[in-house]
Amino acid sequence: MADKIVLVSDDSDFFDYIRTKLELRKSDELFTFSFDELTDKLHFLTSSVIIINSENSQEKTLALLKILKGVPCIVSAYNDDEKFRRKCYREGMFDFITLLTPDSDYRAKMLPALNVASLIAKNNRYRSILVKNNIITKHNDVYIDYNSVIDEILEKLQNNPSKSVFCAISPDEKVKFLLQPNTIETIILNHIRKNDILMNYAPNKYFLFLFDLNTDEAQKLWDKINSEISHKLYAGFVQVNNQKRTQLIDLALNQLHNNINSSKTDINTSISKDNPAIQNSYSNFKMFKQNFENKMGKIISPVFYQIQQKYSKKLSGISIEQKVENGCSDFYIKGRHNSGSVRITSPGFSKINIDITYSDNGQNVNTKRISLEPQELEAGILEDIMEQFVLGYKEL
Repeated sequence: MADKIVLVSDDSDFFDYIRTKLELRKSDELFTFSFDELTDKLHFLTSSVIIINSENSQEKTLALLKILKGVPCIVSAYNDDEKFRRKCYREGMFDFITLLTPDSDYRAKMLPALNVASLIAKNNRYRSILVKNNIITKHNDVYIDYNSVIDEILEKLQNNPSKSVFCAISPDEKVKFLLQPNTIETIILNHIRKNDILMNYAPNKYFLFLFDLNTDEAQKLWDKINSEISHKLYAGFVQVNNQKRTQLIDLALNQLHNNINSSKTDINTSISKDNPAIQNSYSNFKMFKQNFENKMGKIISPVFYQIQQKYSKKLSGISIEQKVENGCSDFYIKGRHNSGSVRITSPGFSKINIDITYSDNGQNVNTKRISLEPQELEAGILEDIMEQFVLGYKEL
């Protein structure tokens, strides 16, 4: 199968330099563009490997990476600028090379990028077949910037009220990365109507607006969708009724997590009937304390660190801190006037409390407590809670 490679640079000498390293076959396609020429070319870049020359064009490179999220982009730099490289990775860069990168390493970086581009090309062909057979429309896409999309839809519903349902969708965390790219969205798009809106908020996790349906009708549709996916998907449904965006997302995620945990509770209950030791495991304080401490080390600390790294450079004028000690896990966002905190504690034998607080000029303006069973606290659920916590801080 032919590979499609696109070179982007404002320096024509770069094209000659890279071309000698590519080892192109006769069937491969190579395109060269300056940054300014890309405006009308973006439609055919999605299934290509894109090599971007960032020398004297760092801001243009970062802007292009932001537009081409999901496309395998390799950034070429004059030297190994660690700060710039981190910025590129945050904007979705696939890999990074410099003038000092050995030819053998260069080829090793190209192969996985070409594989990803091949998967994207196959997915695009499958979508075109669905369009040709009137199964989905060209404009029935998956949105990434879900905040602005939700705000726009809620404004339209406020001006022209109609029946609609908002959904949060997720597979079980243990199988989330076993699903092939776009498997979930392709099947969902195959069943929803052209005016329904699908949005991606995390890997293989989605928000969905279904119009002219109530929650019972949405559940029937969801049962049909679930029957075509190899791994079970969970969904939380909320009838849209003048909620704000953050309220709507919180309600849907809470319902989603309740459904995930209810399923696991049923399994645990079935197991515990045959094993009294498991049935009584959380009645023993020492065992519960040990279990909570394990979660602090294996789930809470890594998720806190991940969120800290993700947002420490994105939120200007703030500091982000996190600590885990003495049976208490804390995460803080502190700005000049506003602050927010998440505290995770274990008050006794059977509950884990997550307390979320927002403050303005030292005065608490909003507090919320989420109480979970020990087995309910998993990385995926905590990631969702932390993402919504950061979103809430941004809106203070």
